[in-house]
Parts: sequence; C-alpha cells; structure tokens
Amino acid sequence: MSEPSVPGVRGAIFGDTRDITPFRNGHVRTSVGGLAEGLGGAIWGLLRGKAAGRIDVAGDVPRLKRLAGKTAKSVYDAVFTSTEPDRLITLARTYPGWAGLCYVIAGLLVYKHGGYLRASELLQRGLSIRIDDAASQFSSSYLRRVVTRIEVAERIDVSVLFSEESVFLALSHCFRETGQTAEALDSLASLPPSLPSALARCTAAAALERHADVVAWTEGLRNTDDLSAALLLIRAQSLRMLGEREAAQAALEEVLRRKKTSLALRNDALTDRALSKLEVRRRTPKPRPFVAERVRRGKTEDAELDAVDGIRKDIEIRRMWNKDFGEPGD
Repeated sequence: MSEPSVPGVRGAIFGDTRDITPFRNGHVRTSVGGLAEGLGGAIWGLLRGKAAGRIDVAGDVPRLKRLAGKTAKSVYDAVFTSTEPDRLITLARTYPGWAGLCYVIAGLLVYKHGGYLRASELLQRGLSIRIDDAASQFSSSYLRRVVTRIEVAERIDVSVLFSEESVFLALSHCFRETGQTAEALDSLASLPPSLPSALARCTAAAALERHADVVAWTEGLRNTDDLSAALLLIRAQSLRMLGEREAAQAALEEVLRRKKTSLALRNDALTDRALSKLEVRRRTPKPRPFVAERVRRGKTEDAELDAVDGIRKDIEIRRMWNKDFGEPGD
C-alpha cells in the first residue's frame, strides 16, 4: 500500500470548518436530467448569443473602476466579454507580471468548454508563474464572483468561486479525464478539508486501488447532503474491496437513512447492497448433496447384494444337483 498524498495525514478529510467557503450546492447528474439540462442550455445559449461561451459569474459582472490602468482594462475585457482563451494567452505574453493570472483564467475558460488536455496545460503554466501586485489586486477586486462548475466525482458537479480550490479541483479533473490519475490525486494534497475535495481525492484514490486511504479519509462520515452520500458510496465500495462487508453494508444503510437523498444515489446504494448480498451467497459453501450421494450409494449397495445373492443361489443349486444326480462320493 502506497503512502497517503499528505505525509502523516490518515484521518478524515471531509470536515470543512470554515465559516465561508468557495463552494456552492452540489449537483447530481442523471441521464434524464442531463438531457433536459442540455436542451435548456442550448435554448439559453441561443437567447444569450455569444455570451453563452463566456466565463460564468455569480450575479452581475463587477464594474470596472474608472481609474483602472490600460492593462487592467485589457484583462477585464478578455475575461468578461470574450469567449476565446487566446485573448488571455496573448495578454499573458504581453504583460509578464499578469501572465500567471491570464493563463489560469484561460485554463478555466477552456475547462468550461471541455478541452481538458489544453486546460491542464494552461492551468499548470499559470500556477508556475508568480504574478505581481497589480494582478493580485485585480484578482481580489474583480474575480471573486467568477464561478466554475467542476466535476469532483462521477456524476457529481460542484460550483466553486474563483479560489485555490476551483483551480486545483479543475486541474485534478483534467488529469482524471486524460488518464493521469496519480497526478490528479497529488494535485489535491494541499487543499483544506472539504466535502468536494474529499470526493475528488477519494475518487482518484479508489481508481488507484488505495482503498485503505479512502476508508481512513472517510471515517465517521454521516449522510448530511448529496455530496456526503456520494462519498459514502465510494467508502462502501472500498470497504467491499478490503473484505469489510459488514462495514460496507453500514455505509450503504447510512446513504439510505436520509429520505431526501438524491434518488440516483439511493438507487446506487440499493444496487450495491443487493450485489453485496448476492456475492456473499455465492461465496457461502454449498451443502453436500447427501440425498444424491445416498441414492448413488444405495444403487451400488443393491447391486452388490444382488451379486452376492446370485452366487449363493448358484452354490445351492449345484449342491442340489450333485445330491440328486451327481455321482456317489461327490
């Protein structure tokens, strides 16, 4: 078993103790819901026109200050009025002190469009470049409402305001989509505890068969919302892989305990519980076929008795023949 991503950390990683977090409500995707959402998104995109491809903002776009400099105005327009990440990349090359910020926002925009490989490259490049004070002030003033919808686990999306979490969770998802699961797990090591980051970490760890880490990271978890229910499903699967079937059943029961849990997650829990019970029955040794064995043995014993009786009858007949018709003295 490999070591956990954070040396010395073996306890739970889902408890967010902050008063204000960058996370908004999680969303469980379903096949029907995804179809309706896609149709609604297409209609909304036609109504919005070019704005459909822009980066998302929670509420209204913040207004640019009148005394903002030329660089700030250029970056502002590229972030809030453009659908093309190339504008931000050009600005990153033009203004080196703003390059890290421009590459990160360009990476989030590409991520929104589904370009996971390019998004991972842009995000990594942006994280590797230190920005100057002017770029940092711009980020604090105008980017706090930028929101990114990130897939933290299979079918589980979370809206995250622009922050360390939004960048690293998006990068981790890009790594998972491009088959770099170990890198996806390592990229989350520095994030503070939270349910979304725990979901992303446990998803990657389970894919790497680090089931003991998943169990340690989710110890004591209760079903308080759909994110925790999804994490309990991952915990149950890891417990099953470790042979802890009773604990796995307890985790599934906890998913089913809360009545308002998403129907899709409840169905997954019911399916996993049924499969687990079926697997236990298959592993139970079958009783010996006593009846069939007795029948087989009975037929063999009857055949042997018939043979003995035949021999006895043959000897008796020979004695009678010799007595009546045999020669004297026989």
